[in-house]
Amino acid sequence: MSAKLPDEERTDAEMKVAWLRATTETRAVLRQASAAWAKHSCPGTAECCQLAVTKRPPWLWPSEWKVMEARLKRDGRGVPPARGDGACPFLDSEGKRCTVYEDRPLGCRTYFCHRVVGPAKLPGGETNAALDRLRALNVAVDDSAAPRSILEWVELGSSPPRGEGDR
Repeated sequence: MSAKLPDEERTDAEMKVAWLRATTETRAVLRQASAAWAKHSCPGTAECCQLAVTKRPPWLWPSEWKVMEARLKRDGRGVPPARGDGACPFLDSEGKRCTVYEDRPLGCRTYFCHRVVGPAKLPGGETNAALDRLRALNVAVDDSAAPRSILEWVELGSSPPRGEGDR
């Protein structure tokens, strides 16, 4: 059996396995990010989730979206529709709690709110390392992979079938 050349197309089965591996590793990266930010907290007001107000929606790599899709599937739910109030679609109906908190993306694990409490030194190095790792994981599967706004992912309704670059 001969080895594949780098520019040969992967089969659908190979892509599925590659994304599964990337998603598994993404979960590990997200756990590491949470550990890096463990000494920090927020009051849980969901202000940062008011995306129309903050104009700062989190940007997710395809593997982060796949983690969220898997969560929705486990919960027997589909991708929620965009909210009329411009808040994150993953907030509960009262707009106070994240419905995918354990599987939230990196951008939602790093506190950018002025209400963050904890040590003065933020874990910037660890956060940058997590971002670099997410990029590497995704580009290893699809060299055209790029992050998208959570609102764009919600609008798409699901990740593209083969690779993030297929638009």
